[in-house]
Amino acid sequence: MTYKEVNMKKILLCGSVCLLVVGVLLACTTKNLEEDRRKAEALQNLGEAYLRQGKYSAALKELLKAEALTPDDPYLQKSLGLSYYYKGKQDLAIPHFNNALALKNDYAPARNNLGNAYAEKRQWDKAIEQYKVVSSDLVYATPQYPLSNLGLAYYEIKDYQLSEEYFLKALKVQQDFDRALYGLGKTYMAMGRPADAVVNLEGAARAAPGVAEVHYELARAYSMNRQYKEAFDSYLQVVSLNPGSPLANQATLEARKIKHLF
Repeated sequence: MTYKEVNMKKILLCGSVCLLVVGVLLACTTKNLEEDRRKAEALQNLGEAYLRQGKYSAALKELLKAEALTPDDPYLQKSLGLSYYYKGKQDLAIPHFNNALALKNDYAPARNNLGNAYAEKRQWDKAIEQYKVVSSDLVYATPQYPLSNLGLAYYEIKDYQLSEEYFLKALKVQQDFDRALYGLGKTYMAMGRPADAVVNLEGAARAAPGVAEVHYELARAYSMNRQYKEAFDSYLQVVSLNPGSPLANQATLEARKIKHLF
């Protein structure tokens, strides 16, 4: 065998060894990635279970562990955002909702949640921007939510015409949607239309009979519409639903003010 042939054989042998090493490394890397994904999925499932139970600190602990393994999961980023959102940490929630959208731009629930986080910070223009994108998504399963959110945002900035418009659009999607009925009732009170407010707040009370705030606003609408007996009874309902609360105490005071009027 010539010197050249020996060298060529060595080169081929080294090349084969290198390819084998690379193959082993790639297989190990793939296996490690798959293991990380499985671990992250289990952690995420546990975190989201805690989230549904209202155990937000426990949820955050597990979801952060999952993020360390798979930071590029938009669904995980949205869940992290919700954990911070429900803990009242909107400045920490917003980056995670934005991360989810950077990874999946058409992820409408993350965008709606981003709007909610801005709304909690009373950054209404930013909230409206996000809600409008979601409400224009023709495949979004529950458009009544962003539409109602738009109604609330415009109510807060005192644009009552647009508030009414979006609440009515939400009610076209779901006629008994309590959030929209409640918001529309408050909007009509702000517009000086107590009779219309009563109709919508009565609907909200039927749809959400256990929510004290709904009965309180209904009582206010009754009082504005000079239906004092109905207002008095609704204030008492607030006290019954949430005794000892600041809202119940206020309802008691309001009930005393109108008791002599019927």
